[in-house]
Amino acid sequence: MTRAPEAHDADFRAFATGRWPRLLRTAYLLTGHHHDAEDLVQVALVKAYARWHRVAQASDPDAYVWRILINAHRDRIRGLRVFEWLTVRFPERSERDRTEQVLDREVLARALQRLPPRQRAAVVLRYIEDRTETEVAALLAVRIGTVRSRAARGLEKLRADPAVRELRAPAGEQEVTDRAGAAQRSGVR
Repeated sequence: MTRAPEAHDADFRAFATGRWPRLLRTAYLLTGHHHDAEDLVQVALVKAYARWHRVAQASDPDAYVWRILINAHRDRIRGLRVFEWLTVRFPERSERDRTEQVLDREVLARALQRLPPRQRAAVVLRYIEDRTETEVAALLAVRIGTVRSRAARGLEKLRADPAVRELRAPAGEQEVTDRAGAAQRSGVR
């Protein structure tokens, strides 16, 4: 029994509308540009629509579409021969009372910009999108160990970033944090 095209379109429209904000956020964190993120999400949704009968029947339609998004991003990166420059503005608008959060997000976005694309993808999917290592490995088509190492290296670079370190500890506590980190690395407790 085949479904009417109207039902097919309605199902897809409901799916796309419900997932758009999260897809856009992920795409923004991967690309660093609002317009590129919108383009990437649109490409992913067009591909999902073309295969909607398979996507809808999948055990996890969200993972199917996220995989399409990641593959589209990977294809996009392969074609790029220029450096990417992340913007300092996130897609959502802030209110004046949330200025501090917005500034923190800008610092994090700049720090993410400095990560290599593969490490950035692992960190964004694993920690910002809160996906499991298994899900990230499936989305990036790599082994779980690769996800772990890329995420660990990415986090290490983020932690070493001076701007991120300022976020983690107020100015007076920075020296204490530095000494504690050095002691932990050397095995002293």
